[in-house]
Amino acid sequence: MLRGAALAGGGVLLGGATALGGATRSAHAAAEPHVHTRANWGARRPRRRARVLGSGPDHIVVHHTATANTSDTSTSHAAALSRSIQRYHMDTNGWDDIGQQLTISRGGHVMEGRNTSLAAIRAANHTVGAHTAYHNSHTIGIENEGTYSSATPPEALMASLAETCAWLCAVYNLDPSSAIVGHRDYNATSCPGDRLYAMLPELRSETRTRMRAQLVDEDLLDGSEVPEEHRPSYPERPMDERRTEHFHGPALGEHGGGS
Repeated sequence: MLRGAALAGGGVLLGGATALGGATRSAHAAAEPHVHTRANWGARRPRRRARVLGSGPDHIVVHHTATANTSDTSTSHAAALSRSIQRYHMDTNGWDDIGQQLTISRGGHVMEGRNTSLAAIRAANHTVGAHTAYHNSHTIGIENEGTYSSATPPEALMASLAETCAWLCAVYNLDPSSAIVGHRDYNATSCPGDRLYAMLPELRSETRTRMRAQLVDEDLLDGSEVPEEHRPSYPERPMDERRTEHFHGPALGEHGGGS
């Protein structure tokens, strides 16, 4: 079982008329993990402001960062990781900003990714990212530090991932059993690695357990209610995928909504 406190330090319980940022929400209660903002990790200014949709995503896509499985679990390392990913996405890929909406370090530190992501989540809206080709307009991406082809993700990371998924599922009324998927479920890639991918059933179960503990377990969006074109297609994995730090499969496509 994935372990860790259901509400990390800095988390805020939302319910009734209470909400973050002054917004009032009558949706399900959601325990928000402590998320380090872009200002906290020293993000560069994006080339342009991200597109924000007035409705939420219907899937949460789990990625790995395809970087080293470091033993450094500090907050400063987590911040440096986010800066490194942003440099790669902007300077190597030529994108407007870092691609994913959230990043989790091996130490379990959750970082805001693409500009406007945190505010959009808190308002139950969706910042369109660049992490899953052809599906960015309806998916939210979480990059998890490390490479998990054979290595097992550390407990701190998995606990934060479950907490984050429970928060997102509560905000967007998603059923974790169908909403939490791997990058390879949509695109031809090995991401998030065989080991992390094999742990997704456990992650879905732990997410559901956390939601029930927060009394969030009703009126969730079932997978059958999702448009056919939004559902995973489970393409074959490539046999000769490029192995480069930070690269972990297709991220942009004609329906991706920008870079």
